[in-house]
Amino acid sequence: MTAAALGTESPPHHLSAWRTVLFGLQHVLVMYAGCVTVPLVFGAALGLAKSTVAVLVNADLLVAGVITVVQAAGLGRLLGARMPVVVGASFTAVTPMILIGQEYGLSAVYGAMIAAGIFGVLVAVPFSRLIRFFPPVVRGAAVTMIGLSLIGNSVTMIFGDQPAGGARLALAAGIVLLIVALLRYGRGLLAQSAVLIALVLGTGVAALLSMTDFAGVGGAGWFGLPQLFLFGAPTFPVAGIISMCLVMLVIYTESTAYLLAVSETTGESVAPARLARGLAADGVSALLAGFLTSFPDTVFAQNVSLVRMTGVTSRRVAGVAGGILVALGLAPKMGELVASLPDVVIGSVSLVMFATVAGVGIATIAKVDFSGSGNLLIVSLAMGAGMIPIVSPGVYSGLPSAAEIIFGGAVTSTVIVAFGLNLAFHHLGPLSRRSASA
Repeated sequence: MTAAALGTESPPHHLSAWRTVLFGLQHVLVMYAGCVTVPLVFGAALGLAKSTVAVLVNADLLVAGVITVVQAAGLGRLLGARMPVVVGASFTAVTPMILIGQEYGLSAVYGAMIAAGIFGVLVAVPFSRLIRFFPPVVRGAAVTMIGLSLIGNSVTMIFGDQPAGGARLALAAGIVLLIVALLRYGRGLLAQSAVLIALVLGTGVAALLSMTDFAGVGGAGWFGLPQLFLFGAPTFPVAGIISMCLVMLVIYTESTAYLLAVSETTGESVAPARLARGLAADGVSALLAGFLTSFPDTVFAQNVSLVRMTGVTSRRVAGVAGGILVALGLAPKMGELVASLPDVVIGSVSLVMFATVAGVGIATIAKVDFSGSGNLLIVSLAMGAGMIPIVSPGVYSGLPSAAEIIFGGAVTSTVIVAFGLNLAFHHLGPLSRRSASA
């Protein structure tokens, strides 16, 4: 992939090669923990051996890297949004994959994923034409809820099952304050590398406090290829296919919100054709994952916030991040090294990232006209619906699995309510006419 192909359309300044690599590495370190958590959770739920989970992790990183490069550079007029985004395994897919695996076996999980990937590619263009139904009131509520819903994950990484306090709290607070200080008072490279600096210094302090464990690095291999159809020839149960196709629609909704959020940072418009190419890349990720025993990808929220925080909008940086992910996927030893970074450090950085995602959503909502248009009701009810599965995670567990997938996620609940109310208030029937005359 040439440097020209990965160049950004409107960079704030030209980045040198070493800065491009540095910022690409920063992207990888920010998203790595979230990316590898998906195969770890999936493997634990289905009782897979550690060696098998390791293969899933490598495949996961490889697919994420390939799709990140495609999203950054584009593949002609077929695939890729050509935007500075980094993708990783979607948490949305975990629950249905576990349910399919328990009901039909692991071969069915990846057969359903292949079918869903094909479905995703086919519906990318029709879905992209719905962009006019995602005004600031819808995507602002969605992005805000994305940030709020992920903050709990970062807190879990910081403290685990322990109550807040002691060395972990002090280290986490120090890392957050360091990032804030660098972003507020730093200039140039110092501010743009704030997250990377916090990761490195935080890991050093964690090592002094005996919070690190790199024992697994020595036993990992230097090179490894993913195995096609690790769990045998794929099977295609209808119920599993329907569930995974629903997952693809949810992933498309999330990616749409992310891509529009990035466009607000870069100042570039996202036409339906461009959005369709970005969504189709998500579909290809599921198709590729079905063959390589990986997971469908979506644009990662923490990387969206990193672009916003640092102002580095170069697609070269995202392309380099994709290349690093590919290398990690093919080099288990390097992947194990990054995976061994202490949770308290990754969690502290993620807390800032996810809070910034929520802030981006709030900034989008601030652009909404709330004067007599019903938009306040849209935002309020959408956010309220999104909070339900956060404050009561098992509230939808009695529903059929497909319904649980849709309503059991904070983001999907928010998007469904915001999208539906916006449609009713501004596009359909008497409610829309009343809103227009208000």
